[in-house]
Parts: sequence; structure tokens; C-alpha cells
Amino acid sequence: MDFTLSERESYFRDRVKAFVDAEIRPRQADYDAQAHEGERWKVLPVIEEVKEKAKAAGLWNFFMPPHSGQRHVDDSFVFEGTQLTNLEYALCAEEMGKVGWASECFNCSAPDTGNMEVFHRYGTRDQKEAWLGPLMRGEVRSAFLMTEPAVASSDATNIETSMVRDGDDYVINGTKWWSSGVGDPRCRIAIVMGKTSFEGSRHQQQSMILVPMDTPGVTIKRMLSVYGYDHAPHGHGEVVLENVRVPVENVLLGEGRGFEIAQGRLGPGRIHHCMRTIGVAETGIEAMAKRLLTRVAFGKRIADFSVWEERIATARIDIEMTRLLCLKAADMMDRAGNKAAQMEISMIKVAAPNMALRILDDAIQAHGGGGVSGDFTLAHDWAALRTLRFADGPDEVHNRAIARAEFGKYGDLAATGTTR
Repeated sequence: MDFTLSERESYFRDRVKAFVDAEIRPRQADYDAQAHEGERWKVLPVIEEVKEKAKAAGLWNFFMPPHSGQRHVDDSFVFEGTQLTNLEYALCAEEMGKVGWASECFNCSAPDTGNMEVFHRYGTRDQKEAWLGPLMRGEVRSAFLMTEPAVASSDATNIETSMVRDGDDYVINGTKWWSSGVGDPRCRIAIVMGKTSFEGSRHQQQSMILVPMDTPGVTIKRMLSVYGYDHAPHGHGEVVLENVRVPVENVLLGEGRGFEIAQGRLGPGRIHHCMRTIGVAETGIEAMAKRLLTRVAFGKRIADFSVWEERIATARIDIEMTRLLCLKAADMMDRAGNKAAQMEISMIKVAAPNMALRILDDAIQAHGGGGVSGDFTLAHDWAALRTLRFADGPDEVHNRAIARAEFGKYGDLAATGTTR
């Protein structure tokens, strides 16, 4: 096995790192000031300024692998951006993850990345012209409405939002929550998952339909907090859909194809989160080490107490192991496709958030009272990452898939009753 990065992999990783260090990290104070002034849900000038610089530098729309498959229509729509493989993007995303708002500066933030992939792979020419183009140019934002408060949405077949055909329209009724990005005033379009049929195969009842956010009957009931943080200016909302009427041509791919689209969308999205999570873990171990080296307790540096040496060592080992698993999954996706890498994606989806949460928890402990305050980013980062243990599928669902695959290797033994 050759773990040496190619020239192209190193080139883009280093360019993103240099851009973050030169143009994003120095503007953190501007970001904090603008985020806490006036309205909570707004466009921050600092992000728009940095976005223009990133676009001019050719550091834009990295997330879509080249030659992405398009199942639905023509391939004449040109994707705007620097398309990287999953492996190349993983290295860049780790650098983006080190600053919470960096990914948006490269037009590589959720849920837009996943939604753009959906439009690119499954959208019609008209749908791409109307929504994919503006999203790729960073002119608008989007939302993905899947999760519902009334059902266990980790099982998408539980979803109850109804989409009833009425002539040339669909009439949609339901309530969604954890609708990321709906608080942003630029959010113009939502991809909504619901049921166009309540009969037949459980996995062919769902459909995905495009709903412009200004459609009558779409109401943002409230913005949700995560461990007390509202995550403005992006955030997550509860959205009520009451007799929302959209034309039939807003259906993506076709009736009953929603579950299929969801599986195609969530696979890459899961690993994108993990890539950035490794970057967060790196900032956690850095903050912890610096704190331990500069604080004195009981007559010596805290770093000199053996318990902290053990925690730092464990953190570094865990980061390195997790990065290798993430890069392996990304490489498998590039070489063999998302389906072949399904187990690796599930494994990294469980491993990365748990690894980073342990490191952040230790870093918070190292900072004492300061660690739980707003003076450092550790508490906010922990709260944001904790959601990843159930976002895009909870740990339990991924662990179940991993375990079933493992049990499947020994199915013949079970049938014969032997254990050898």
C-alpha cells in the first residue's frame, strides 16, 4: 500500500489550507461580530467577501466528483466548479473543518452540497437551470426536508407527509423539522420527501418534490436550538406544509423514487461530515495541548501529569486511525462506487463523531471552567458534533448494518450448528 499523496491531492489540500490560513482564520473576529449584531438570521458580509476571493482563486464547488453519473436526463448542463475525487475532497474538507464557517466560503456546505448532487444526478434540464445553476454560483441557498417530529425518521418509510396528486399539481401536507438552512434569507428552494402512495412496497411509496420556499402554505414555525445554540445564521427549522400546491413537473426522477434518491444523496453527505469532523478533532487536540502546556497546577505544568499525557496520546492515535478509515472509504467510493463502499461509509460515520467528541470532551476538561464558556469554541463544537451521532442515520442503524454484514460471513456455520 502506498500512502503517499499524489501531486494533485497535495496541491489542492495545500491551496485550501493556505487560503483558510490567509483569508478565513484572520477574519474570525469579523465573523463573530457580524453574527451577533442585529438580526440572527441574515447574510454575513464577511462570508460573501471571502466567497468572492475563493471563487476567483478557483477554489469552488470541490465536492462533486468528476464524471458524476446522471441517471435522469441530458448531460449538456455544465457543472461549474473544480471537481475533485472523493479522496481529493476529503483532504480539503479536513482543512475546511478546522474553521466552522470555512466550508461555505468554498460553496461546499450542507445541505447545499447534497442538494446540488441531487439536482445534478436526477434533475431535468429545467430544474438544473432554475436551481442548480444559482446554487453552484452561490447566489441562493437550499434546504432538505426529510425528518419529521412525529415519527422515527431514521426509518424513512415512516415518513407521513402526504403528497396527493390533484390534476397537474401535488398538494403537500405535513410537518418537518431539523430542516437545515431554512433560517437563511437566501434559502429559496427545498427538496421535500414525502409519500405519494401509502400502499404497495414500503420503499416505493416515497417521492421527492421541489418546493420553492415562497410557495403559499410553507411556514417556518420556529428555529430549533442545539444544546442551547441556535446555529444562526444557518440553523435548523421546523417547517409546516399546509395545502402546499406545486406542479407535477417538480417531482424529482419520478413518483416512488424518493427512497432511491435519499440513499444516493446521503452516502456522500455522510462522508463529507466525517471529513470535516477530522478537522474539528485536530483543532480540539491543538487547543488541549496548548492549554496543558501553559497552565500550572500543584506546582507543575498540567501537561506533566501522566493522565494528560495518556489523553493526548490517545487523541493522536484516534485521529490517525480515523483519518485512514475515512480516506479508505473515500478511495473505495472513487474506485468501486458508493454502494461498494457502503460498509466503510457506515463505519466512518460511527467512528468519526465519537472520536471527535471524546477529544473535545477532554479538551473542555483541560480548559476547566473556560471550556464550557463561550470564550472558546470547544463547547459549541461539541454541541454541533453531537448531532452527527444521529444525523444522516443514527449510530444504531449504521452499527446494525455493520453487524449484519459481519454475521453474514458466518451464515453457513449457523446453519450447521458448528462454531469452528
